[in-house]
Amino acid sequence: MMGKGGLDGATDAELLRAARLIGDSRRLFVFTGAGISKESGLPVFRGEGGLWERMDPGILEISRFTSDPEGSWRAIRGLFYEASTLPEPNAAHRVLAKWEAEGRIASLVTQNIDGLHRAAGSRRVVEFHGSLADLVCGRCGRRFRASPSEIAAGVALQLPPRCGSWPPEAPVADGCGGVLKPDFVFFGEGIPSEAYGAALAGAEAADLCLIVGSAGVVYPAAGLPAIVKKNGGTIIEIDPSVTEFTKSLGGIHLAVGAVEGLTRLDALLTPR
Repeated sequence: MMGKGGLDGATDAELLRAARLIGDSRRLFVFTGAGISKESGLPVFRGEGGLWERMDPGILEISRFTSDPEGSWRAIRGLFYEASTLPEPNAAHRVLAKWEAEGRIASLVTQNIDGLHRAAGSRRVVEFHGSLADLVCGRCGRRFRASPSEIAAGVALQLPPRCGSWPPEAPVADGCGGVLKPDFVFFGEGIPSEAYGAALAGAEAADLCLIVGSAGVVYPAAGLPAIVKKNGGTIIEIDPSVTEFTKSLGGIHLAVGAVEGLTRLDALLTPR
């Protein structure tokens, strides 16, 4: 449905109501999934056209990484660290960074590992499933922070990367020699306790939940918006498709893409 001057899939009334709720909120909880990064050129994992339609999800099993780190790293490099195809933040990421700077967002939790929220300028981000911009040693636990482009350049020279010879241009001399793993959650691993605790605290305190581009099928992350709803908070969802959130939580569903939905909502907000 399209209201006068509105969006395909979102009436003027829905947009105005959502904007008023965001403007009035004092504890806004934002929850993002792969859909917000799709417009940066990143494919989603599940659903039509998703990565798992043409690739084996087993390449991200922790047991496979442990048994064959070099082979796993070759697949991971192809998926996430091809220097020529590294994505940039889009307007939706930038709107959320702007809202944080304006004091509109109390907590932002993302299921994404792409680091695009931080690249856009968001600082109070809980990366629930970890980040591509971190490597961790499976033997000693030492962490290495770098941009995905820097990691892409490094793994082009050394595969698999190892503690003590990473980064290749200036290796840490006292490293243990263990294989470095991208510090995101593989299948078979648990959610880091710090990320889980911070995300749960944000959901528990929220008076409003804005869901952007998540299908609502990956748990425990998908349980967070339900906590907001249970505590009396309102749900606003931006997604072109009907999702599990749409079915189970109700609220306002703006059936548009992340960029269009967030930029139009931003234009309706009264400056702070």
